[in-house]
Amino acid sequence: MNGERVYALRGAVQAESNDRESILAATDELLRELIRRNDLEPARMISCIFTATNDLDAEFPAVAARNLGLDSVPLLCAREIAVPGAMERIIRTMLHYHAPADHVPGHVYLGAAAELRSDLGSAQ
Repeated sequence: MNGERVYALRGAVQAESNDRESILAATDELLRELIRRNDLEPARMISCIFTATNDLDAEFPAVAARNLGLDSVPLLCAREIAVPGAMERIIRTMLHYHAPADHVPGHVYLGAAAELRSDLGSAQ
């Protein structure tokens, strides 16, 4: 892809509770906003990693990505490090993709998860 480079987007969202519907809804909202802000298409996506805090185990966040049609994008789910006092019920993502060299990544931290990256206030 001439004139393009690889970027990595970060994002996070807090699920309402540890149930399948909450995990899928939160992940869906996060992915849709990442896609919207960055004008992404699956063909430009390289891979996507999801992490979830230890209190979320009712569903894989990657299921929401598959439900959005990201069938050809390699996905991986992992556990977040259990740090005492850390925010609960958090789903994080790092999405790698191709974009024009002058692209400015639009990271997404939704709802309470915005506190995780208050330094990115303009990205909220």
